[in-house]
Amino acid sequence: MLCLENGLSIIAPKPYSERQKRTVFPRRPKLRDQLCEDIDRILNAEKKPKDFNEFLQLLEAAEYEIKQGKNVSVRGKNQKRFIRLSSLPEGYREAQLRKVLDGTAEHTPIVIPKAEKRFSLVIDIQAKLQERGAGYERWAKKFNLKQMSQTLLFLRDKGLDSIDDLDAAAAAGVAKRDALLADIKKAETRLVEIGVLKKHIVNYSKTRAVYEEYRRSGYSKRFLKEHREAITLHKAAKKAFDELGVKKIPKVKDLSTEYAQVLTDKKRMYAEYRQVRDEVQELLIAQRNIATLYAEDHGEEESQKKKSTKDR
Repeated sequence: MLCLENGLSIIAPKPYSERQKRTVFPRRPKLRDQLCEDIDRILNAEKKPKDFNEFLQLLEAAEYEIKQGKNVSVRGKNQKRFIRLSSLPEGYREAQLRKVLDGTAEHTPIVIPKAEKRFSLVIDIQAKLQERGAGYERWAKKFNLKQMSQTLLFLRDKGLDSIDDLDAAAAAGVAKRDALLADIKKAETRLVEIGVLKKHIVNYSKTRAVYEEYRRSGYSKRFLKEHREAITLHKAAKKAFDELGVKKIPKVKDLSTEYAQVLTDKKRMYAEYRQVRDEVQELLIAQRNIATLYAEDHGEEESQKKKSTKDR
């Protein structure tokens, strides 16, 4: 009534469903998010899978159990239930992945919100002040202060007492991360090679007698027509041996043993890679935060010097 009598503005109360919620909790990471990230990594690798079967082999090498049937389902290391590829977000479903691998479609990774990190990059207050008001400046200063406090606690926990120690730790972490990733890619490549080699060895053994008879027939066209499938498989196997540089055909049992060993090493390296990757990300963020802090201090010193010069 006072507002109406004095011509003041009146804020109409909003329904509960339209009110802004003050507490916004960070999105919890899901197992499907990790699966999508691993699919992105496989499809964006330098050596992409040639077909869907090779894609499943790489997914299996990334610690996923594959179950094939009417729908292809996968289960990760920490999962209790299988996840059907057909139930994944748009762009990650089985039919769409087959089109991508066939070359008839392109894969566009989706942006998956990340869980809140231990600390984040400080906000560049001066760059944002031109766009927002004094209220944002007060909030940003508090935010930066909290982030710098968390950064200093992180450096203390890691025993990094100087900028040189921080730079050295970050450089060593990046080198270790990149080396692990390179070793993982080599292991994945070898797993695919072993799978292909085993398939061709089996085909070579099954069709060897037919191909020798084909040679004794003087490469008869009639014989080729009658046994085209077996002869084609035999030729494909010989071609694969030449491409892989195989001079002496190994035993399938030895290849299975090597596959199990390489897969074990790959799983161990992948677990270590994830841990190192997260540590490196925190070191790089701390490095950027410290650099920002010293840049701000340098800017304040320069402004004080200019002010004192003008006063004189």
